[in-house]
Amino acid sequence: MTDINSQNSNSDFQPPSTEASRALEKETHLPMTGWQQEVAKGLEFGLEAAESIRDRSISTFSRGELPHYAGINTFLKAPYIEDVRKVGEYDVAIVGVPHDSGTTYRPGTRFGPQGIRRISALYTPYNFELGVDLREQITLCDVGDIFTIPGNNEKSFDQISKGIAHIFSSGAFPIILGGDHSIGYPTVRGVCRHLGDKKMGIIHFDRHVDTQETDLDERMHTCPWFHATNIKNANPKNLVQLGIGGWQVPRQGVKVCRERATNILTVTDITEMGLDAAVNFALERALDGTDCVYISFDIDCIDAGFVPGTGWPEPGGLLPREALYMLGKIVQKAPVCGLEVVEVSPPYDISDMTSLMATRVICDTMAHLVLSGQLPRKEKAAYIHPYAQPELVAEWS
Repeated sequence: MTDINSQNSNSDFQPPSTEASRALEKETHLPMTGWQQEVAKGLEFGLEAAESIRDRSISTFSRGELPHYAGINTFLKAPYIEDVRKVGEYDVAIVGVPHDSGTTYRPGTRFGPQGIRRISALYTPYNFELGVDLREQITLCDVGDIFTIPGNNEKSFDQISKGIAHIFSSGAFPIILGGDHSIGYPTVRGVCRHLGDKKMGIIHFDRHVDTQETDLDERMHTCPWFHATNIKNANPKNLVQLGIGGWQVPRQGVKVCRERATNILTVTDITEMGLDAAVNFALERALDGTDCVYISFDIDCIDAGFVPGTGWPEPGGLLPREALYMLGKIVQKAPVCGLEVVEVSPPYDISDMTSLMATRVICDTMAHLVLSGQLPRKEKAAYIHPYAQPELVAEWS
């Protein structure tokens, strides 16, 4: 019979090294400077609290993270930058693209930026397992939304490309809140205008290939990669498509993928080869001869049971943990030049679960950029060309 008392008193006993124990240790190395500054600013601008409030870090008017249900909607309650000429003063810029005129079935993604910003107020800037506190380690701003033109894809695309080019060239890391997936073309076009002769790989999480030239006679959300990979900086051999499959993959798009030799993994491919092997597949192809990688994360790559609020839900997708694991590994190992999260449609959402998933994708990306040393940026990335150049392709007409 084991003597429990003697076992508990064994001075040689060492607790197992778990992720949780490592997380507890990491937290001790994080500063509190950002939090202290936020409290001081809140007390200055928001006035000291009523005398009955014992916690004197609380202000009369909410001016920071707390309480989570209060305040003005920006992403993670980041400062709103009204003068977008100052965006280069920040490490990361959040920008909304409220555009759903490229949707072919369930509209509503024009409300995606609002939905993501609103539920992001639920989050703190600290992640336990990763040992990252975004408030302490990077500067983040929200520049608001791009002025899109309802019912006019092409004019909206021009606005989007100009806006993204401005943010990208400033040196701030652009994070784009869609919007339907038609914005994938103008966002990539905006980045490419400041790549000079540098090359970009695209890693595309989705259930759909999105490679048709047109759909319903227009450039819709089924078409971004046909046009983006016509740009000289974004060769289709560097387009990696993760999670493709199901009953909503148009054969016209499949034909284009075959002709242009894009790189596709289905969900079954990913689960059978393993997540790490899938990550290596993506990195090898996206980084082959390129200088940076753009990540386009369509929320419908996740199984429809987890993300009901989207334009084209498709059962059989990736599990949230699978997608987040691959995303984190990719971000840590690739020079990432931008992220977009698209196809969040709040009118179809349930309990904000789709918007919450999008928020997690964005926060995890920022955390892995910190862990990999890509943020905060000490200087502009070498692949950013100072002058805008028109993309070298024959324009679609």
